[in-house]
Amino acid sequence: MRIGVLTGGGDCPGLNAVIRGIVRKGTMFYGDSVIGFLEGWRGVLENRYQPLDIDTIAGIIFRGGTILRTSRTNPAKYENGMERIKGAFQTNQLDALIAIGGDDTLGVAQKLFQAGLNVVGVPKTIDNDLSGTDYCFGFDTAVMIATEAIDRLHTTAEAHNRIMVVEVMGRDAGWIATYSGIAGGADVILIPEKPFDIEQVCDLLKHRHARGKYFSIVVVAEGARFANEAEQATQGKTRDEFGHARLGGISSRLSEEIERRTGYESRVVILGHIQRGGTPTAFDRVLATRYGVQAIDMVHRGEFGKMAALRGQQLTAVPLNEALGVNRKVDPELYELASVFFG
Repeated sequence: MRIGVLTGGGDCPGLNAVIRGIVRKGTMFYGDSVIGFLEGWRGVLENRYQPLDIDTIAGIIFRGGTILRTSRTNPAKYENGMERIKGAFQTNQLDALIAIGGDDTLGVAQKLFQAGLNVVGVPKTIDNDLSGTDYCFGFDTAVMIATEAIDRLHTTAEAHNRIMVVEVMGRDAGWIATYSGIAGGADVILIPEKPFDIEQVCDLLKHRHARGKYFSIVVVAEGARFANEAEQATQGKTRDEFGHARLGGISSRLSEEIERRTGYESRVVILGHIQRGGTPTAFDRVLATRYGVQAIDMVHRGEFGKMAALRGQQLTAVPLNEALGVNRKVDPELYELASVFFG
């Protein structure tokens, strides 16, 4: 078979391991010919690709990012975009396309499947909030990086009697904030699922000071918001091609309010793209490899219009529409566990 592969949306550790799994199993076991479209759906629109073979994937399992590069290109925003995608299928005589991405990338894949093209999805979101699967690769690496940062911030916070507000990724769900906050011993964790009352946050910090703990760590997801506000904090009014605003700034506002209301010196640390970069953890390398092998197996089983998914410890295939539309939120019981350690 002749198979196309692309990586769309934000990068995350483990993407190269997925590509490696697809190419290794596809070429060595099935005798497939594999091409990789460059920069996500943009590469398909422009018919830009590179051949993928055993030599191409040598030594990439421990590399972050994606050798195919990526973009947030939405074919629906381009004239005859979907027809151009179909044209690339025909021009390259593809039997199937494997799309590695999150809600937006897989949303395009679903439309293509509905239009009659053979498409398989691989779930990719560093926020770990894609429905239909229990776990996404890249998340473990992001949590490890955030936890290490929190560990380091404890010492400087204690040395200066400061409140350190740490902003981590998490647009609609606070998985990274919750996991890294628990692991790093944060004193307050704020997530998009639970708009926060600033007075309650300050009361927790005052209670901690009353116990003789004159420093605190507050972990906040970028999508968290004040309870009395309907909108998330954003950087400007520009949106990407899928309509998403660029989030950012909640930590600065939170830090200012804490210092104003309590008098405690406060500082901000925004981890940003540091969470996306660098070497993936062993867990993410293994999970991503399993996803890649599962995806190529799905192609050969004819399981199109579906996404590779982790359910418990087993990989399976679920319809793409199960992954779209609703984000997987943080389990309330997990957040309740985290709150035991607040203040």
